[in-house]
Amino acid sequence: MATTLEVQKRETKPHSNITSIRNAGRIPGVIYGYKADNVSVSVDSLTFIKAVRDNGRNSVFSVSIDGAKLNVLLHDYQVDPLKGDIEHIDLLAVNMSEEVEANVSVNLVGESKGVKLGGVLQQVLYEITVTATPDKLPETIDLDITDLDVGDTIAVSDIPKNGDYEVITDVEEVIATVAAPRVADEPETTEAAEPEAIHGADDAE
Repeated sequence: MATTLEVQKRETKPHSNITSIRNAGRIPGVIYGYKADNVSVSVDSLTFIKAVRDNGRNSVFSVSIDGAKLNVLLHDYQVDPLKGDIEHIDLLAVNMSEEVEANVSVNLVGESKGVKLGGVLQQVLYEITVTATPDKLPETIDLDITDLDVGDTIAVSDIPKNGDYEVITDVEEVIATVAAPRVADEPETTEAAEPEAIHGADDAE
């Protein structure tokens, strides 16, 4: 069941209205997609952050616009690079029976045997793209790396098949690898020079 998210329609003019919305502790946004025609809205900042934190980035939220109820996903958002505040959100209205694309975080589980031998785990891919109906979208995908040895890699193709969603990221993309442990450089050795006194003695003969 979708979690209810309270939104308010907003005027798009004048531009200064955006500033006043943010100053009031709300986030401006837009709803578009299935049965929605680019509706400008705003949502309480603290309520929105709590809803996403409690339910997940890929959760379905129920909103009401002009008496009509819509199911929406958080499709995109913009963050102030200095303050870290969410400046704008895009809410995608969805048909619950049609598949959509979404990015899902990859969570590495376990300690690889390569790391136990001194190797260094390097994760290079943190998100993959999947398709699923909105109610089947996973929040994260756990990937067991216990058997990953030094020099081994784990790729998108190693993600177990799941009937709820389909992974559409290139199967050859590497998710993580265990690099060999770094060997400290041995200090260079140089032959000790003979004392000058020895040369001097030879010259005197």
